[in-house]
Amino acid sequence: MCASGAVTRSTLRQQIADALRDEVLAGRLQPGREFTVKQIAEQYGVSATPVREALFDLSAQGLLESDQHRGFRVHEFTVDDYRSMVEARALVIDGVIRGFFRGPAPSAAQVVTYRDGLVPVRRRAQEAARAARGGDLDILIGYDLRFWRELGALMSNSYINDFLHRLRVQAWVFAVPYLRHDAGARDWLWHGHPELVAALTLGDHDAVRAVIDDFNAHALSWADRLAAGNSGQPDQGLQPTGRPSTGEFSAGEPSAGRSSTGQAGSTGPAGPA
Repeated sequence: MCASGAVTRSTLRQQIADALRDEVLAGRLQPGREFTVKQIAEQYGVSATPVREALFDLSAQGLLESDQHRGFRVHEFTVDDYRSMVEARALVIDGVIRGFFRGPAPSAAQVVTYRDGLVPVRRRAQEAARAARGGDLDILIGYDLRFWRELGALMSNSYINDFLHRLRVQAWVFAVPYLRHDAGARDWLWHGHPELVAALTLGDHDAVRAVIDDFNAHALSWADRLAAGNSGQPDQGLQPTGRPSTGEFSAGEPSAGRSSTGQAGSTGPAGPA
């Protein structure tokens, strides 16, 4: 009975964390928004313990800030924070790429595993690129997170993936309010996912570097645009719903944040992030 109860509580804790992360990624919980454990517990109809644990988990991921007297607040990232995310990501990915192409030659079994692993990644790349070209931000975030996470699992270790995944989620959290407000957001949604998969499939180091360099340059260019005030201010009109963006504690097709958990990390947002 105790073991079963522990599993249930742990699962509920993760479900609440996933649901709240969806709300933040979708822009329904705005940066600076304050709330308490009691409010969230009442909204989801659960006890305070798993909610408190979920909120501390999200705080550890840098998405929330905790205050002993006021509860929790959605972290507000700055343009400088975003630039630092991009720069940190670039440094780590550079090392991953060098290790991938210059490391020991893989065995035949490893080659087969890698090629088989690229099949679902390629599908994810196509969906992400289609969503970016269509300007469908909610769909893009879900597929983008899955794309980079699954690709990272093929190329790196779990510790690096976890770090890069955290950066990716934080970057999307920063980007979403601006993109919701920007009429020209479609022009800033990076869609080079299929080109990266094609380069990796061929084992073309130079082509991989070119795509990643374009990805990072795209992100930094968008940051410069924000700093210059050319995209307006983040949209403050959205309000939290108190419900997960993909249905209460349910999975489905990727949407903002739903696919951001449960697996290894990734490399950093498509689109400007």
